[in-house]
Amino acid sequence: MAKKKEIVYKCSECGYSQPRWLGRCPQCGAWNTLAECIVDPNSTTAAFTGNSATEKVKPVPLSLVSAQENARIVTGIQEFDRVLGGGAMRRSAILIGGEPGIGKSTLMVQACAAIRKATPGKVLYVSGEESAGQVKGRADRLSLDTSGIEILCTMRLEDIKDALVALNPVFVVIDSIQTVYSVEAGIVPGTVNQLKFCANELIGWVKERDSVMVMSAHVTKDGVIAGPKSLEHMVDTVISFERNDDEVRFLRASKNRFGSVDELGIFAMGEDGLSCVGDPSAMFVTKRTGKTPAGIANTCVFEGSRAFVVEIQALTVPAKSSMSRVYSDKIDSARVARVAAVLEKRTGLRFSDMDLYINVAGGVRLAESAIDAALAAALYSARTDVPILDGSVIIGEVSLAGEVRPVQRVRQRVKTARELGFRDVLAPDDEDGARRISSVKEMLAAVFAK
Repeated sequence: MAKKKEIVYKCSECGYSQPRWLGRCPQCGAWNTLAECIVDPNSTTAAFTGNSATEKVKPVPLSLVSAQENARIVTGIQEFDRVLGGGAMRRSAILIGGEPGIGKSTLMVQACAAIRKATPGKVLYVSGEESAGQVKGRADRLSLDTSGIEILCTMRLEDIKDALVALNPVFVVIDSIQTVYSVEAGIVPGTVNQLKFCANELIGWVKERDSVMVMSAHVTKDGVIAGPKSLEHMVDTVISFERNDDEVRFLRASKNRFGSVDELGIFAMGEDGLSCVGDPSAMFVTKRTGKTPAGIANTCVFEGSRAFVVEIQALTVPAKSSMSRVYSDKIDSARVARVAAVLEKRTGLRFSDMDLYINVAGGVRLAESAIDAALAAALYSARTDVPILDGSVIIGEVSLAGEVRPVQRVRQRVKTARELGFRDVLAPDDEDGARRISSVKEMLAAVFAK
């Protein structure tokens, strides 16, 4: 038999509650302040305040709701703010995942120091993996000002709740959510029930206050965030921290309720921690003193609102077995195989007996269709061992019919290539003096000296 819900009447002025409605509150004397409430011991408010009397939520006209102004907290880290959509939105929860040692804790400590300097209010750093001395040692190595930053080294959710109530911080870091556990959900951290229960309690707290909560997360060997997928549905923003073989780090959002997911944040890891990369083209285009070797082609790509030139590298060798293979981790291998098939059909150059190796300088992943024409030129150059003319940038999508199709924001791509010193820009549209190309054959004839 279902348990009957308990109704009480609570004063909105002083919090006094009693089982019957009165026109005047016996404790504070205010009139018409007693509202009907439901006793719910499982509510998030009860978990943090100890008061299980929860007011009934009533619908209000959306037209009367005022939008939040100045609702973002600027972290002061330009690339981090770019990925977040201009800053961290108040009353939001952010989940950031990355492999061990990539720099999640370093980024969080730097963000805490930057926010404490620019935003009034306290900052709380909860560490379940490191001691206070280790966190302090990292901050000292990075020459960060730690005044105003509170640190709590615990794995118990109940301790975190008490600290949140006592400090009411404007910015909270949970490092990491997999280490947090509650006695109500068991004593083993990292289980599905623990993750969902603890994350729900913490997210419920930040949703009722003008604060921002960032939770770091472990990842699996495949690079996805470990734990239940529902954890990603519960938060407002999901960010992945990636890196290439060098000291370059990439910050990318796979979910963002308050901004675009197309932005890419680029960092360089050094002795002073993570530093923002202002000119990514200098990182993704190799500076050479001699002529460009065969198999190299440049193109201009967009990541969110920023355009930069990248270098695509191709290598073709005879297949080691009866079946040819495509080795490409920065560009989808299916895209590489499709472009190679178009070249084989439209130019008569055979790729079916070759192993194809594709790489992108700097280690950035490319997914947009505007790279097709440059990829085709790189493959053709590698197969014929004839280099492309120096100073060329190729933009365009390649269709199965061998056409070079228009892409979005061609004018900005051409302008970016010109500003970086590239003399010859080939594109489907003749924007700003770019050479117009309409087919793969026309593109190949334009970029090869012979």
